[in-house]
Amino acid sequence: MCTNIAENAYINGWGKGVDGWFNVSQVCVSFDHPTYAPFEHAVNIDFMNIQNGNAKRVAVELDTESAKELIGLLETALAKGKAQKIS
Repeated sequence: MCTNIAENAYINGWGKGVDGWFNVSQVCVSFDHPTYAPFEHAVNIDFMNIQNGNAKRVAVELDTESAKELIGLLETALAKGKAQKIS
């Protein structure tokens, strides 16, 4: 069954695709059926530049345990950067 769970945000960053680096301006994080990964459901993360269409897109499909691990790594890296007063 599809969950239709999707969260979107405007962001500021860069991603690397087959044609090199490009600016990413939006991210969509969903919990639903993956397109490619062999999981029933996955955390799907799409980094996009909506002005350039689907050609400028980086997609990741993670199982739930890997997604939780990623959240922990992000929080740890941010905390260490804050502790070193790097913003």
